[in-house]
Amino acid sequence: MAALEEEFTLSTVPLGAGPNGLLGVEQSDKTDQFLVTHGGRTVILYKVSDQKPLGSWSVKQGQIITCPAVCNFQTGEFIVVHDNKVLRIWNTEDVNLDKVFKATLSAEIYRIHSIQGTEPLVLFKEGAVRGLEALLAEPQQKIETVLSDDEVIKWTKVFMVFRHPVLIFITEKHGNHFAYIQTFSSRTLSKYTLFHGQEEKSVIQNFTASVDRKFISLMSLSSDGCVYETSIPIHPRDPDENQRVVRSLLLKTVVAGNARSGVALTVLDQDHVAVLGPPLPASKECLSIWNTKFQTLQTSRELPQGTSGQLWYFGENLFMLHGKFLTVIPYKCEVSSLAGALGKLKHSQDPGTHTVPHFVNWETSRGYGFGSQNSEQSKRILRRRKIEVNVPPPAFEQLLSTIKKDSEKDIEVELCKFLAVKRTPDFHTIVGDIVLELLGRHTTEPSFYPRNSLMQLIQTHVLSYSLCPGLMEAALEKTDVQMLQLCLQQFPDIPESITCACLKLFLSISDDSLQETEINMESVSDCSDPVQEKMDEQTEILQNGFNADEQNCDSCDRKLNQKPQDAAEETTSCPVVPKRAALLNAILHSAYSEMFLLPHLKDIPAQHVTLFLQYLYFLYLKCSENATMTLPGLHPPTLNQIMDWICLLLDANFTVVVMIPEAKRLLLSLYKFVKSQICICSELNKIEMFYEALLCEFFLLIQVSCEYLVTNYSGIHSGSCIELFGTHDPEIKSHMLFRLSQPGTSASC
Repeated sequence: MAALEEEFTLSTVPLGAGPNGLLGVEQSDKTDQFLVTHGGRTVILYKVSDQKPLGSWSVKQGQIITCPAVCNFQTGEFIVVHDNKVLRIWNTEDVNLDKVFKATLSAEIYRIHSIQGTEPLVLFKEGAVRGLEALLAEPQQKIETVLSDDEVIKWTKVFMVFRHPVLIFITEKHGNHFAYIQTFSSRTLSKYTLFHGQEEKSVIQNFTASVDRKFISLMSLSSDGCVYETSIPIHPRDPDENQRVVRSLLLKTVVAGNARSGVALTVLDQDHVAVLGPPLPASKECLSIWNTKFQTLQTSRELPQGTSGQLWYFGENLFMLHGKFLTVIPYKCEVSSLAGALGKLKHSQDPGTHTVPHFVNWETSRGYGFGSQNSEQSKRILRRRKIEVNVPPPAFEQLLSTIKKDSEKDIEVELCKFLAVKRTPDFHTIVGDIVLELLGRHTTEPSFYPRNSLMQLIQTHVLSYSLCPGLMEAALEKTDVQMLQLCLQQFPDIPESITCACLKLFLSISDDSLQETEINMESVSDCSDPVQEKMDEQTEILQNGFNADEQNCDSCDRKLNQKPQDAAEETTSCPVVPKRAALLNAILHSAYSEMFLLPHLKDIPAQHVTLFLQYLYFLYLKCSENATMTLPGLHPPTLNQIMDWICLLLDANFTVVVMIPEAKRLLLSLYKFVKSQICICSELNKIEMFYEALLCEFFLLIQVSCEYLVTNYSGIHSGSCIELFGTHDPEIKSHMLFRLSQPGTSASC
């Protein structure tokens, strides 16, 4: 007997299927943690028991993740591929993927497999397979082509058999399917042609597989809604010969035969499979568990929001997209018996349930695998070679010695000598080490704060938050807003908690303290000129297209509409001094994840939230003064950044801000702005519909007129008709010619 338990949503971020949706779910080195790869740019580590993310990593804009991220169980590191050929390897302590280990390979990767007991295996799109460490030792090595022309990989999986990995991948060419078995104990590659049995010529939609000691049981879900099984030997008699295997019917009509999408199949244990798809042509999609031994349906659950046809399982959890959200459904499978298959098994406090393994693993031992442990340990050093092989220059050693005991002035002198030396490939890590040494001494000697040296190191433009953790915290402790501004401008990987801490400081520091501080003012335009709020014009826009007496116009609208003359005279000046504006602009430019930023924004005092909103609204009014909707200055905030931060602040603090009297006018102004934009869009839609109707009437009139001319005047053709109406617009001419050529138009036309 099998049962599906209460489902829960793991990811609250809307996802989808396809290249820009969900690429895959893979287990981490900890049983309860899973890597979720979003199509596009992001990998998120989730802890299922807590239903929360533990970390998130993204590749740069313009880069695309092309296969699911996996965990290297031998090292605890994570591996992902972007742009088909580029490997990135990192761990949970890393923040920015652009700063982690990178290897560019010579061929495109289809998938990376990683399971307990062996090193990760890399399957290339051309069919070749390599161990990860062999690739890292020589990334640009030539990769052979195994597949023939027009042959593409459709599905792949890896198992452990007799302490060695066995890789299977299925290919398709011109509608025919082939199975390749790569064994690493004997280092052989066998090829099999999958033949249909006597069933109709159905199209295979999904694959799954299980393994015992000698055979791989390959199951396939076909377009006729049935599940077929193929038994493939792991060690064939003649590996060099292309052998044939035949499919046989395993389960009949588990999904509707006309289902073309949203179907998936995965094997849970030797007697159970999970199937995703609609059971009947008109029914909604369901998740069902079938007993293959007795060919009975054990349990099912309707999925009203639909699925993407993707299904993963680990331990006792099934992962899928339900609607646009990643959903987890725990399940139980009891020991297969006839009574259980027929639903007659009595349940007790000690049932014969068992944990369903993620993969079948015969006699797995960590001491064996594709490459020995000693070899693996020696090759891992290559990953850090870029850092370790470069001998630190003498100036660096002298600087470290000076930092430990000398004065700030002496440190500045040695730092200048070090920066004058030619940079090495590991310069960024050396600079990070210097910063950490300075911060280490600051921790033991709080009075020691080498501000000038730290500013010099930041201005080398090679640092990031992950290279010098603790630097921004020290600057926050010292209220060093100039250093914080510089870090915000240069560090791409600042945590959202630090960004919010900087925002709190920038909003709370006194104007007098700012006057004594040197701030970079490049992003600030002239804040002394007030901007006029044209509330009378907004009122007219609001009245264009709807009745002001309708129920959707509240008392606030009527109050503003009663005195349009007074509203027109009101002006708004910048609510903050220019130096504070420069600091706030640095916040607007900083990178963030909305999911992680919102909880920290709720901790900002209400009066500071109001002040920041007032400044953002002032920037919006400044943008509205010119047709390009941009601010003057060298690096001003963009309109999108301004609007995003207004939305973030209101999302996090609306219930608090709405209770503050000082924020009433600001909220009314924002409300009027949003409402005016909605009405403008509505009126534009009406105008568009009117002009489309008018244009149709115009062309109809032209067609009728041309037919009349051709009927009553001989020798007139379509070109003459167009000239008679005096149009020289090529688009109108082409449209007229098209209309004149339609059925019903005079033959002469």
